[in-house]
Amino acid sequence: MSVSKLREAINSGETLLAPGVYDMVSAAIAEKIGFSALFVGGYGISASHLGLPDVGIMTFTDILDRVRTISSNVNQPVIVDADTGYGGLLNLRHAVKSYEKAGVAAIQIEDQVFPKRCGHAKGIEVCSVDEMKNRIGVASESRNSDDLLIIARTDSRLEFGLDESIKRAKAYSKAGADLIFVESLQSLDEIEKLKKSIDKPLVYKMVPDGDLSNIHPTILKKLGYSIIIYPALGFLSAADAIERAFVEFKTNGLVKTQKLQKFDEFSKMIGFDEIYSFEERWKN
Repeated sequence: MSVSKLREAINSGETLLAPGVYDMVSAAIAEKIGFSALFVGGYGISASHLGLPDVGIMTFTDILDRVRTISSNVNQPVIVDADTGYGGLLNLRHAVKSYEKAGVAAIQIEDQVFPKRCGHAKGIEVCSVDEMKNRIGVASESRNSDDLLIIARTDSRLEFGLDESIKRAKAYSKAGADLIFVESLQSLDEIEKLKKSIDKPLVYKMVPDGDLSNIHPTILKKLGYSIIIYPALGFLSAADAIERAFVEFKTNGLVKTQKLQKFDEFSKMIGFDEIYSFEERWKN
């Protein structure tokens, strides 16, 4: 876990790629590959832990337990989707303090009404600008250190248009957000316009399909975006690989065509070598 180096990287002008992780296997793989940050989103945790869609059913305790485990076992900064704060302002204060204690480097707070839902789901509603400004104010006041970064996300683009999203982004920036994230931008022109309109580091979310799915991170880096998250990458790629392997096993009774990680490599990645070393040093 590293908190301050996320702020240092952003201040230096670095653009960070943060894949979505949802358990310790995905987190360990991301760390092994060498990503500079990890993103924990509600969608992946809700699906993997509860087997339910991300529509506000998952509790703060559900996600905190898993965030705490991930954060305590990786060395890279962890960015967490904190939804709307899991209730009212008191709930948000508790969440901020809990995440900071767990070693989280940044939290993302949304301007949806509570209970919230996935940003790409139907039926999204946004709260008033003043309510979101209060959320940002409470989050800023509740952290013990400025090293815990606050990402303000607006989900207003699809319902109210880009101009409203930029208006909200400016208000959230003035309210004390460290980074701004506008969900569901619709074109490269909108991506550029947002950057020209907001004098704060920006977060961009990659999605697996759609008109903007093929925008290369180098383009976003040139435009000045600071963090590029890909929340769905881990669980979608894992689900596809698992389904293909299971279908082959069910169909043929053997798995010959699917690529599997070597068992010894997997065991090493999750820490068996350290266990063996410990046991060797302390055996009688």
